[in-house]
Amino acid sequence: MTDLFENTARKTENESYSAEDIEVLEGLEPVRRRPGMYIGGTDQRALHHLVAEVLDNSMDEAVAGFATRITIELREDGSVSISDNGRGIPIDPHPKFPEKSALEVILTTLHAGGKFKTGAYQTAGGLHGVGISVVNALSDLLTLEVVRDKHLYRQTYSRGLPQSALENTGPVHNRRGTTATFHPDPEIFGANCRFSPSAIYKLARSKAALFKGVEIRWSVAPSLLLEGDPTPESAVLHFPGGLTDYLEALLRGKEFLFTDAFSGEASNNYGKVEWAIKWPMEGEGFLSSYCNTIPTPQGGTHEQGFRQAFLKSVKAFGEMIGNKKALQLTAEDVMGGSTAVLSIFIKDPQFQGQTKDKLSTAEVTRFVETVVKDHLDHWLGSHRQAAETLLDFVMERLDDRLRRKASKELSRKTATRKLRLPGKLADCSLEMAEGTEVFLVEGDSAGGSAKQARERKTQAVLPLRGKVLNVANATVDKLHANQELMDLVLALGCGMGNQFDVNKLRYERVIIMTDADVDGAHIAALLITFFFQQMPKLIEKGHLYLAQPPLYRLVQGSNSVYARDDLHKEELMKSYFKSGAKIEISRFKGLGEMPARQLKDTTMAPTLRTLLRVRYGTELIPEENPAYEDIYQFVDNLMGRKPEKRFAYIQENASFVTELDV
Repeated sequence: MTDLFENTARKTENESYSAEDIEVLEGLEPVRRRPGMYIGGTDQRALHHLVAEVLDNSMDEAVAGFATRITIELREDGSVSISDNGRGIPIDPHPKFPEKSALEVILTTLHAGGKFKTGAYQTAGGLHGVGISVVNALSDLLTLEVVRDKHLYRQTYSRGLPQSALENTGPVHNRRGTTATFHPDPEIFGANCRFSPSAIYKLARSKAALFKGVEIRWSVAPSLLLEGDPTPESAVLHFPGGLTDYLEALLRGKEFLFTDAFSGEASNNYGKVEWAIKWPMEGEGFLSSYCNTIPTPQGGTHEQGFRQAFLKSVKAFGEMIGNKKALQLTAEDVMGGSTAVLSIFIKDPQFQGQTKDKLSTAEVTRFVETVVKDHLDHWLGSHRQAAETLLDFVMERLDDRLRRKASKELSRKTATRKLRLPGKLADCSLEMAEGTEVFLVEGDSAGGSAKQARERKTQAVLPLRGKVLNVANATVDKLHANQELMDLVLALGCGMGNQFDVNKLRYERVIIMTDADVDGAHIAALLITFFFQQMPKLIEKGHLYLAQPPLYRLVQGSNSVYARDDLHKEELMKSYFKSGAKIEISRFKGLGEMPARQLKDTTMAPTLRTLLRVRYGTELIPEENPAYEDIYQFVDNLMGRKPEKRFAYIQENASFVTELDV
């Protein structure tokens, strides 16, 4: 009987899976079904990736020498128009599909483009032939205008499908190139999707700096600029000095080790590399890298070669002047405090993933290292005073690192208990836990501001990079492999899980300090989830807090006051200021953009700030109080692995929402 049941079940299972279940997606349907495979998701970052894909095509025309001007227009209806004065997309019939124009093939076919065949482009950012077709698939309306042979051709598309034939609208005499105007599909990105003017302007500015021969004209509908947004309504972006001019613009107003940037460019048969770097006196540095004008936020082999070049050159200079200790330098000692921009142009680069966040071409490391090191060796030798100033600076960083290493067995409460500390932690000097606090901040930029604003005796700062791991849906192995969370556990010194001991906590207060926006609230929620699951007694004993940074600064004459949110802003405008007089309102983009003095006065100084203590709502002891299980289930529903539980919660509670931050 058992065998009969098993055979019947197996037969039923097999019959339920047949050839009819095999679905073949054609044209651009795979893009609409799985946008994450092509642009990394459907969030704000993915939405702006559409702009980057179209802009990259125009930049490729400029780098190839066929375009000198690009125009970007962010329109009131939420659409974006990008045009160039290049050659224009071909409109003649395609040899393989004679019933279609080459333009329609490019717009409606994945992996169709002019970057596969040798000769059309020497270097290019769009390599996979999916960029403009993906934009077409994910737009509810896209209009392509192309000027070829002094005639203007136009065709419209919707969700990847042609809505009209390619139309010759007649001769034109003062226009050339390609214009793409598209509106993102709300079915994919949501009804409230909208482009950020500041994000697109920042992208346009960086693109203009990456190629000296291009001028980018920017404009945005005034109604799209939020109050306090410094993004200009229109601008002409052109950097004749390339990356050097761009770096100077980014760092305007800061003080440096020495005035002039170390910059240069060089090329050979393999490719071209351009760079600019300065060492600010204060704050955390960064390295922005690009390959064929494509930003590589996760770095890659070109950054590796750049760092190696600086490490080897500075080491060699130190040894040459008799500083033997320089041999102990690491790349982080040399580059950690610098601000740099690196750009390379090579043929057939290899990236990790369609969104090209990381360069993986192995040969690039040696290419960049050799070119940059040759120039840096010469620069250090011919700028002796600046070279010695730089060496002194990096040697201070070396000494600081060695001190941290020597004190990795630091005692907080007793001389017998030793503890290793993470390198990013800016610790306080007070050795006892009582009266001390550690601020957990998002990113190195905010960390730099917090380190300047803190009271060194009692306040420590630990920067966390990006959004931390969601431990509610992560495995134990993944948790232990996460460097950010392991650094956090190391800094607190009290262990986690079964090893947690609240008596070993190195600080009296653990303060989560994130930006006063949705992303900041998300990071805070992820951290609270981590503490709830791995260190519940830290919450129970009242050690966990949320900082309350302001979102606005209101100024009227000599009076200024800070507002936590929109509601608080409206209350202050009615109660604090004189009626009728002009009130200047500025919105903080993030903690990293806030001057250290203001951050201290509003968020970090104990006598001026407001903190929220994180509590369960009642005194809960997990082993004894069954209500803890209700909270655990609540956290699992909202943060766990099953999205349907979150969806159900949203449906049940949507009617109670009175304000949305979108």
